[in-house]
Amino acid sequence: MLRRFILVWLGLGLARLLPALVPPAAAQPAPLPLPVGHFAKARVRVGEPVDYELRYAHPPALEVVFPDSLARYAPFEYVGKTYYPTRTRRGISLDRAVYHLRTFRLDSVQTLALPVAVLQGADTLSVVPAPSRVRLRRTARALPPGTTALPGLRQNVALVPVAPLFNYPYWLASVLGGLLLAAGAAALFRQRLRRRYQAYKRRKNHGYFLAQFARHIERFELSRSATNVERAVVLWKNYLAGLENSALHSFTTREIVAYFENDTDVRRGLSTTDKVIYGNLQTEGAEEVDRAFQRLRGFAERRYASVMG
Repeated sequence: MLRRFILVWLGLGLARLLPALVPPAAAQPAPLPLPVGHFAKARVRVGEPVDYELRYAHPPALEVVFPDSLARYAPFEYVGKTYYPTRTRRGISLDRAVYHLRTFRLDSVQTLALPVAVLQGADTLSVVPAPSRVRLRRTARALPPGTTALPGLRQNVALVPVAPLFNYPYWLASVLGGLLLAAGAAALFRQRLRRRYQAYKRRKNHGYFLAQFARHIERFELSRSATNVERAVVLWKNYLAGLENSALHSFTTREIVAYFENDTDVRRGLSTTDKVIYGNLQTEGAEEVDRAFQRLRGFAERRYASVMG
């Protein structure tokens, strides 16, 4: 009886000491929530685009990474994706993405489950949603039982109108080739083109000079004013200065006569006009002034012919 009492007392003591001697089990972390993935439609044809939506509701503290274009989408092919910004409401964050896929497999039922990566420190956990299924919609009729030969292909050779497109590469190449050809022609015929342009300018200036010179002569005949004589002489000097490419417009009468080697028409014409401009108009007759104009105009035409020849 005493022995039984001692064993019971020892058992009770050990039962009290065991909780203190044995450490409690480590707290297990809460399981991660699973994402949800589903197809936008239940049936799809071969090659037809189909959308797969992936949603993941999780605590805001989690770092979540959705699959990118390098993920495995078999038996589907990746076409594109559409991401939506994270929304957090009442302590729950929602990430959402729509993947644009297509399939060329002939399996009647095709499944897909895209995993979501969760970053926890140095570890990366992959959480996978439940597989989502899509059925293949077949467009060809099933062969009758016992048929082994395949039906013949239907042929369609009708032309389909295609909208014409502007060929920008050929157009740019043509423009570039034209510019290069024009640049080459300009470099090859530059001197000739320059001479022709200069000749064109001289013809234009000569016609303008003759018209303006005749107008000053007509005004002089009407008014007999020394101002019109002076304007005609200034016009004559400026024209010859441009024709000779010199500073004749700033020369005196003596310098102009010496420049043209004492030409008779220049010397007599300028002598008469100087008497009218700086002297008295009555000392020279109207006929003498008209002859002076004719001499100056005739000399200008000879100089133009010599330069153009």
